[in-house]
Amino acid sequence: MKKISRDELKRLIDGSQELVLLEALSESNFAAGHLPGARHFPPEQAESRAKTTIPGQTSTVVVYCASDTCKNSEQAAETLERLGYGDVRVYPGGKKDWEAAGLPLERK
Repeated sequence: MKKISRDELKRLIDGSQELVLLEALSESNFAAGHLPGARHFPPEQAESRAKTTIPGQTSTVVVYCASDTCKNSEQAAETLERLGYGDVRVYPGGKKDWEAAGLPLERK
């Protein structure tokens, strides 16, 4: 499973490349604050939501959750890889790492 650093993710978010950013946490956690442009994507619904959330099998997809101890992002990423999505990465630091760097969250 490919991982992505905070700096790499920030460049993707700020850049012109199309990115599908997915938060693998509960609806309440997502509503409380999420990375810019992220979509809510609970790991237990990854299979059913993939086609409606991700434009195509070759889309660049980054999945994250709360922190490096949270495994939801890895579960969702594994499901996406199994479904044939070819460019799936996990941001292991998650929201905790993002906020620790002083980067903003969006609120619903």
